[in-house]
Amino acid sequence: KTSSMGYRMCMWGPSHCAARWAALAVLGTRFCRAVHVPRSAVYGGQQPARLRQHGFQIHAVATELPRTPTRTSGGLAYDHTAIEQKWQQYWDEHCTFATRRREGKDKKYVLDMFPYPSGAGLHVGHPEGYTASDIMARYWRMRDFDVLHPMGWDAFGLPAEQHAVQTGTHPAETTKLNIANFKRQLKSLGFSYDWERELATTDEEYVRWTQWIFLQIFKKKLAFQSEVTVNWCSELGTVLANEEVIDGLSERGGFPVERLPLRQWVLQITALAEPLAAELEGLEWPEGTVQMQRAWIGRSEGAEITFDVEPEARGVVAGGESGINVFTTRPDTLMGATYVVIAPEHPLAAKLAESNTPEAAGVASYVQEAKRKSDMERMISKDKTGVYSGISVIHPLNGEQLPLWIADYVLATYGTGAVMAVPAHDERDMAFARKFELPIKQVVAESADAQLPDELTVALTEPGVVVSSGPDLDGLSSAEANAAVVAKLVDAGRGVSKITYKLRDWVFSRQRYWGEPIPIYFPVDMDDPDGDPRRSDPHKIDFGQPMAVAEEELPVKLPPLEDFSPGDDPAGCLARCVDWRYFYRDGRWWARETNTMPQWAGSCWYYLRFADPHNTESAWSEQAERAWLPVDLYVGGAEHAVLHLLYARFWHKVLHSLGLVSTAEPFQKLVHQGMILGSDGEKMSKSRGNVVNPDDIVSTYGADAMRLYEMFMGPLEAVKPWQTEQISGVVRFQNRLYGLATKVANEGGTEQMDEETTRRMHQTIRKVSYDLDSLSFNTAISAMMVFSNHLQSLKQVPVEAVTVLVLLLSPMAPHLAEEAWQLLGNSHTLAYEPWPVFDEALCIETTITMAVQVNGKVRSTIEISKTAEEVAAKELALADPKVIKFLEDKEVKKFIYVPGRIVNIVAK
Repeated sequence: KTSSMGYRMCMWGPSHCAARWAALAVLGTRFCRAVHVPRSAVYGGQQPARLRQHGFQIHAVATELPRTPTRTSGGLAYDHTAIEQKWQQYWDEHCTFATRRREGKDKKYVLDMFPYPSGAGLHVGHPEGYTASDIMARYWRMRDFDVLHPMGWDAFGLPAEQHAVQTGTHPAETTKLNIANFKRQLKSLGFSYDWERELATTDEEYVRWTQWIFLQIFKKKLAFQSEVTVNWCSELGTVLANEEVIDGLSERGGFPVERLPLRQWVLQITALAEPLAAELEGLEWPEGTVQMQRAWIGRSEGAEITFDVEPEARGVVAGGESGINVFTTRPDTLMGATYVVIAPEHPLAAKLAESNTPEAAGVASYVQEAKRKSDMERMISKDKTGVYSGISVIHPLNGEQLPLWIADYVLATYGTGAVMAVPAHDERDMAFARKFELPIKQVVAESADAQLPDELTVALTEPGVVVSSGPDLDGLSSAEANAAVVAKLVDAGRGVSKITYKLRDWVFSRQRYWGEPIPIYFPVDMDDPDGDPRRSDPHKIDFGQPMAVAEEELPVKLPPLEDFSPGDDPAGCLARCVDWRYFYRDGRWWARETNTMPQWAGSCWYYLRFADPHNTESAWSEQAERAWLPVDLYVGGAEHAVLHLLYARFWHKVLHSLGLVSTAEPFQKLVHQGMILGSDGEKMSKSRGNVVNPDDIVSTYGADAMRLYEMFMGPLEAVKPWQTEQISGVVRFQNRLYGLATKVANEGGTEQMDEETTRRMHQTIRKVSYDLDSLSFNTAISAMMVFSNHLQSLKQVPVEAVTVLVLLLSPMAPHLAEEAWQLLGNSHTLAYEPWPVFDEALCIETTITMAVQVNGKVRSTIEISKTAEEVAAKELALADPKVIKFLEDKEVKKFIYVPGRIVNIVAK
């Protein structure tokens, strides 16, 4: 029994004993809120993860290193806990990292992809990118750049809303607690953020300006409503992207997902597809990310071709249908088309399902079956399905009748929702044609005189030379034939050249509570003029007349709510808030939009708000934007390589077209940190029990040790496994440096520095400077380790050398560096001290190590000037004891010396 926390339980014996863990779980649930367990269990076992899931605080007991401060060679104990708290308090009290913008100075805007503050807090993999960006921010401050290095929170999101549904806790309360925990963890690591610029996407002012930007997009007619077939999950109460649906279930939670049409807000990102693709050029981004962006945008050049519906069928289809437009990137294969396919969602498919043709029932059944599949399932399925429509279309050049099929391997969202099928030269068309025994005609070969096989079994997808396509086309290369076919189609009025994109417009709305309300409202038509829609009196909302909320009325705030469950209404829980949804003005009723924005919205423009976070008159000022944009270094995970970056670039380009920002691109340089895996080589997760909490590492080893270890593990972009036991190497390094500083403080250092130490110092400055410029942190740390070993070997430590080493280390281990800087007699922070400068002339090695051979065999080495004369080399070599040993009873017949390369003594 304890006075502060009720009962305390202790566990002893093997940490893997299941019975003891069961006892902890059962008894602890009733009596305890905290459990002390062996650190090895925290890092290696699953039981602590299970206890955390029950609400326990896990306090790991250190086993790797003692908690008492480590004694250093300088005689003083390095108490990382006290020292790190001391300097974090100093930085806060003195606002050390407050952003400044000086006239005539260059700037560096260093930005992290700001985190979603989850309830689990950080694990040791998360701070890797934050550490890298912080190193660069500190380095550039010392290089006399003005630095903007902010932090904030992507605070809207589905997890907080799900927690609200399960517990009744308002998402705002959960989010506030999570942010406080994240901030505590980040501050414990000594990151030099300007916390005065902290923001969260849930802040009322931030929501105001997010809604304002939406209205600018709406007024530019790039935001519109559309009925979209979506992946609706009633349990989550929201629409899911194709990538979030696996085998008909939601990725999060495993809930059933159904496909149904829903009124959605859509942002016309396709309107800016061309600049989104073209203006990737010139950005300093990983090539893989650039290629992923280009692939997602999917720019294609080709032709749009019209296949007329056969005259006999036009009257059969309700409403008539004169032709089907298809897009192809291979007009050269047009003469090889043997059938045409439309997507199940194509308007003609619905008309055929309602026609009086014998095939109508089969078409209707197939269309319904396709609705149960996601686009992703349809794209990856190897089993091709389809149904014959019962009608034919006319080939635009040779007049042949081609059967029209309906198949789900064609997507309504790509191109025109229809394709001309050329089985000989397309793998999907080949698979479909072979299954349904449709003709396969080869029209492209490797050469004009190539022998064509009697039957093709594999699609020939590469360009070549056109064959079997008529005298006007045969013998042309694919590129020549593309132009010739398009010309023929234009002359016939059956086609045009066209550029299209795989990129789809952005379905922007979500049917949930915890997001920014979309600032739109609609007129309400009452059956009874005296009726009240809040009482469920008969009425109709006219969604065809969206009205923008006046800017002075922003932000539109979320209403108070106790029941966050989505229910089975796709309109979402806000549709139930009738007192909030409906309002009376100017003699009539109006209805607010009940969809909210996706989590992407807030993260599309936070980099702009950081430039001017306290502005109440505008989202940002022109002066602030021009002072800081674009972002000079953007650091974040590769998992955001497509959507976040694409959406943020789209918003930025809309703002640029409106003259609201001065740059065409928001992020000039992008870096993806590699993933840090668990010690088992697997991705860190609670279920695997391999999550390492940075709080435990900071408590035992210190923030600087963790920063140094994460940067020393390997290249920043590489995937690396976490190994706690390897931290001891960087701990020894930081103790060694602290020992050097305390030795100078206690015994006094020398003002003299020998030639070798001077050379090593300048080489280290050069190496570390170049490595930081290229973000090669691991090799920079290695160079400083080597230099510190050299300094420790000296009887008298040069003050200048130690001072330089402290400054070089400060971006990576700032607490240790600040303390060492103070020990060296300085009373102010080193955060803005000038970065050490190397002299290239002093970096040159003046001596080299040369092997000395006796009769062609290496017997020893000598240290000699690179430009030494033969006389000096001979004197050194013949005086070497090891060489003398092999010259006993021998006469030197010849001495061979090539400066800087070889010394060979020929003796008999």
